[in-house]
Amino acid sequence: MFDSPLSASAYEVLQIDADASHEDLRKAYRLRLRQTHPDTGGDAVVFVQVQRAWELVGTVEARAAYDRGHGFADARYAPDGAGGAGGAGAGGAGGAGADASSGWRPRPADTRPRARSFGHPGGWRRERYLTLMREWAGRGTELADPYDPALVRTAPRELKRLLADALAEEASARIIADLGMGYTVWHDVAADPRDAALKLDHIVLGPSGLYAVLSEDFGGPARVRRGELIGDGVTGAPIGDLVAATRAVARAARVRFSGVVVVLPDEDLATAIDEIGKMRGQPVAIVRRSALSTVLRRGLTGARDIGGNELFDVRTRLQSVVRFV
Repeated sequence: MFDSPLSASAYEVLQIDADASHEDLRKAYRLRLRQTHPDTGGDAVVFVQVQRAWELVGTVEARAAYDRGHGFADARYAPDGAGGAGGAGAGGAGGAGADASSGWRPRPADTRPRARSFGHPGGWRRERYLTLMREWAGRGTELADPYDPALVRTAPRELKRLLADALAEEASARIIADLGMGYTVWHDVAADPRDAALKLDHIVLGPSGLYAVLSEDFGGPARVRRGELIGDGVTGAPIGDLVAATRAVARAARVRFSGVVVVLPDEDLATAIDEIGKMRGQPVAIVRRSALSTVLRRGLTGARDIGGNELFDVRTRLQSVVRFV
């Protein structure tokens, strides 16, 4: 929250004008606390957002900094703000080197063993964002910085969503990279060569199993109802689409996935890890980003561990069929 292109501002969360007096701001905060408190029927996720909003604008000093733009992690919009996993796959076997449009950068002077990585996390969405941003700005318009926060906030939601999802993929990729050399990850994998939008953000193979991971940012709270994600910013059927893409890759590679994982910003989920059962035979978990490493290390409930020759065989099968969007 608040560092995403889709985020509501602190004032919007508190439901008050940005030029309101400090006393009116305080009254709005107290009202929103009562409205959103879980003990009175409110939403726990929104309740936390209200408290976070107050932290950003609740004092004269904090509010002044926020209004100057310092309350947003704006640097994360730009490619240079996205660190990369680097690793053996950064430039091999279908991967490519660092690319300004993808936002993917290897970490300098970091010699820790990292997951073997292939492909560009968030690269497809960043490229789409840049193309559509230039079209939206108008032919011949000079865009000195397509990631300028002021520009991003005035863009259509579809554009902001592309950038938010690219940032989400990059954030998950950094976490996956830190799992270590026992893991292999493929980013932005095409599930259907005819439809670039049908893809797997990450395929993660390690001792705990083989997992398809979807990294999303809907710009607000999300929850599960009848096996699918719902929320103000949720469109389509994210879990259903993820399972369908996973099954397509599984058939092509002749491998069996241990489960699928949907990763959302911490502030947008009420619980850290929610294993919601199976969809079309695939165990499904909805997790906060901070819990992603835990899930991938321990695996999902009932998932079978993979080791030894089987791990090598699954990696070889995937490597032979994986294509990137």
